[in-house]
Amino acid sequence: MEVLIAGLVLLIVGANALYPTSSDVVDLTPSNFDRLVLQSDNVWIVEFYAPWCGHCQQLVPEYGKAATALKGVVKVGGVNADEHKSLAGKYGVRGFPTIKIFGADKNKPDDYDGARSAQAIVDAGLNAAKQKSYAALGGKKSSSGSKSGDVKDVIELTDSNFNKLVLDSDDMWLVEFYAPWCGHCKNLAPHWASAATELKGKVKLGALDATVHTLKASEYGVQGYPTIKFFAPGKKDSDSVADYDGGRTGSDIVNWALDKLAENIPAPEVVQILGERSLKDACESKPLCVVSVLPHILDCQADCRNGYLKILKALAEKYKKKMWGWVWAEAGAQPNIEEALEIGGFGYPAMAVVNVKKMKYSLLRGSFSQDGISEFLRDLSYGRGGTAPLKGAQLPPIYETEPWDGKDGEPPQEEDIDLSDVDLDDKDEL
Repeated sequence: MEVLIAGLVLLIVGANALYPTSSDVVDLTPSNFDRLVLQSDNVWIVEFYAPWCGHCQQLVPEYGKAATALKGVVKVGGVNADEHKSLAGKYGVRGFPTIKIFGADKNKPDDYDGARSAQAIVDAGLNAAKQKSYAALGGKKSSSGSKSGDVKDVIELTDSNFNKLVLDSDDMWLVEFYAPWCGHCKNLAPHWASAATELKGKVKLGALDATVHTLKASEYGVQGYPTIKFFAPGKKDSDSVADYDGGRTGSDIVNWALDKLAENIPAPEVVQILGERSLKDACESKPLCVVSVLPHILDCQADCRNGYLKILKALAEKYKKKMWGWVWAEAGAQPNIEEALEIGGFGYPAMAVVNVKKMKYSLLRGSFSQDGISEFLRDLSYGRGGTAPLKGAQLPPIYETEPWDGKDGEPPQEEDIDLSDVDLDDKDEL
């Protein structure tokens, strides 16, 4: 009987796609593939499978989890290659499952060769989205996906202008120390120009002929060519200079520089909600907003409150690349927010993360500690964790409040009553 049931299940699976319509995995066919995948701006992860393939069947739960986690960030689809042989043949599919990533260049998808786990697939999707974003930041694309740079975007540096242009600026710099006769330098030149063009307006790339301008080459210990040095944004000192340790292609240089740029952006401020404007400024344009409600100052004095704020600031630094908003309010100061986010029913401090655009939120149900909040935020960043619609489908009314002065709270003073002026009626005495 079990064999019969298994056979029926296999027949049903073989006659239909592996993924039900309720799945976040999009069913792709020759009739919709070009429109949904090739003509869209989205990054796509596409699995070519056969319904009878055991490895494909085993992949279903993990692939489905990845599709849900990547929802809204990267599209995830599946092609029944057994049914749509022409589509599979177009992309050279010879075994199942075959997974391809359609990223910045849709005409040349990349083969996915990572682990068959949701986490690995999610990581690959996020990396592809990151690479596509970096490519878009360059502003110059060709149909082949290759980029050409303008050598004029590489700034010529000398002993005489180095301090003014590099050290005295607030910009982030990558500086190549080269020799005109150096073969490796000549090979690097077009890639350096391409990166300079792509990074224009974000990171400055310079080049210094170390055989002519020997003072600066000596100052930075240049002994071989090319040598590339990184100068961090902001005030320049000896600690702001480091060796470049990335690859030598244009895309390697761009990716390395943008990662460094992201590392050096300041952490977002953890803002007290003082009114409607402060909430909108901190949250409205952000992908997510972390909302904390801290205990009343009489229940948690200055040292206690500063301890919670220290945790929030540390986490804002940790997740600063996410570009989230961070706000807090005192318990009872913004009752409409507490009601809309169902905060406070189990005590303070409490936290919710809000997606303002979608008007949805997720509530922290673990401990309000650095580890507890970090785990909660990490799950959210991967699309895990339950969400609920914001009550009223809009931000609730906000009360205007005074900023915390950083001091301990003082309980209200009871009024002293002088009983000497009160006439007591002796008739009621027993």
